[in-house]
Amino acid sequence: MMIRHSVEHGVLVITVHDDPGIGGRATLLTQISDLVLGHQPASLVIILNEPAATDAAVNVVLRAHRLCNRLGLVMSVTTHSAPVRRSLEANADTNGTRLVIYARADTAIATAGALTAVAVPAGALACLA
Repeated sequence: MMIRHSVEHGVLVITVHDDPGIGGRATLLTQISDLVLGHQPASLVIILNEPAATDAAVNVVLRAHRLCNRLGLVMSVTTHSAPVRRSLEANADTNGTRLVIYARADTAIATAGALTAVAVPAGALACLA
């Protein structure tokens, strides 16, 4: 299973290239969790390339979304597959931050970057008081 990651303006971008299969779900979730915890990004974008747009990958993305909710991170996912986008929308956790779903990776990354840029750091409000 091949993934790639980068950090762009505080946004962790993880690209999943291959179908993890049922047996690879735990490994993929661990890789994503380790990257999120290691980089401590302002937000996360997961890109599911065409071969990775499967039920197994959807399951991992939904679990990663629950992790991001616990950490207070905004998470987006992008895939060209309309059925996968519908499945993500229908099964996303509605407690906490909404899972944002896009068809295009460039839009997801740009939006996450813009939201990160306008977010006020936690300590900044104390300086204004």
